Amino acid sequence: MTPRTIAAIATPSGKGGVGVVRVSGPLAEGIGSAVSGRRTFHPRYCHFATFRDANGQSLDEGLVIHFPGPHSYTGEDVVELQGHGGPAVMQGLLQAVLDAGAEMAEPGEFTRRAFLNDRLDLSQAEAVASLIEADHQTAARAAMRSLEGEFGRLVHCLGEELTELRIFVEGSLDFPDEDIDWLAEAGILESVDGLLDRLASVRQRAATGVRLGQGFQVVLAGRPNAGKSSLLNALSGRQSAIVTERAGTTRDILRESIEVGGFPVELMDTAGLRPTEDLVEQEGVRRARDLVSSCDLVVFLVDAEQGWTEADTQEWLALPENRKVVVWSKADRGRPAPGEVAVSTGSEPGLEPIIQLMRDRLEQGSASDALGARQRHLDALERAREHLETARQTLAAYGSGDLAGQDLRWAQQALGEITGQMHSDDLLGRIFSTFCIGK
Repeated sequence: MTPRTIAAIATPSGKGGVGVVRVSGPLAEGIGSAVSGRRTFHPRYCHFATFRDANGQSLDEGLVIHFPGPHSYTGEDVVELQGHGGPAVMQGLLQAVLDAGAEMAEPGEFTRRAFLNDRLDLSQAEAVASLIEADHQTAARAAMRSLEGEFGRLVHCLGEELTELRIFVEGSLDFPDEDIDWLAEAGILESVDGLLDRLASVRQRAATGVRLGQGFQVVLAGRPNAGKSSLLNALSGRQSAIVTERAGTTRDILRESIEVGGFPVELMDTAGLRPTEDLVEQEGVRRARDLVSSCDLVVFLVDAEQGWTEADTQEWLALPENRKVVVWSKADRGRPAPGEVAVSTGSEPGLEPIIQLMRDRLEQGSASDALGARQRHLDALERAREHLETARQTLAAYGSGDLAGQDLRWAQQALGEITGQMHSDDLLGRIFSTFCIGK
């Protein structure tokens, strides 16, 4: 069946200096000729033209470019019509293209065709959407790494290693009566361990990429009146939290989005950590503790006026070990511990010490080599890890290649979902429906 020729406006809605209508499919070149009045095109060359509708009325003047397949974004014949970016002009130009034989593209259909025509693997296709959605340079660079194929190459290498493991494991089933322990001779457990380590490294880089898209979660925690709400207001530049001398003012979680050193951060103010008889405050403290257990970084504030107390010690020891830092608040009104990070919302030392601290801690998460990724990629990598762990346990306990081989196959299938080697129409539908029309 001949594929549809699709078209859409490829630039954002609204007014702009330039707007683009993209056409892809077997009728693209003919539609470009009909709308621009040009009989022939030099491949990938900008031709000046007057665009006309089906009745011959002038719509706009601009450029038309023909990208012959398979050397185009979608792998099909593609024509782009570049005109002035006003809404009326773009809608008129799109209608002229539809009247000439194109059909309206569905969300993500251009990129879906690029995947189906082997121009991109599935991780690269999703990186296109991540690159468009990126609102800061760090996330854009991570998405670009995946668009250039780094994520897909790493997953492919893991899949190749799994293939080698399956050859050893499943090959051992052909020699059940031999005295040689084929699996032991092959050092299969060591190979599985090495693969698990490399899988963990890829997952860490992908997880950082997901965080870059969603924002890192930083929780301000500490005893009541430690200065959490004042610090939230100062860092966000707005009075979102109520600040009073009365302890326990904050009951619910307050959230503000800020940027720290190029990293998107969701900064959260929480209820003061303390035992309380107040039912509403109890719920606030419970929510604070839940959030602390799952966030990326806990900034534990200590009131420099009151100094470190036994209550601070109890709360500090209950925090996650590798995701907590101490910051002394109200440094202009008290005596912070020597060598500790100290801040003040009113005067020196100001906010720069905590901003630098958060920047340093977030950079330790290896954002410099993060991979543009989505939650489904993390889910697939986790399933691959679980199957590998199960295979390893089976081999260590029973030496059973039959059972282990099944888990290795499932692990390989999970990895294949990332690049699209294993996919269903339903999966593709869910992925590309999140794209904008025209991409």
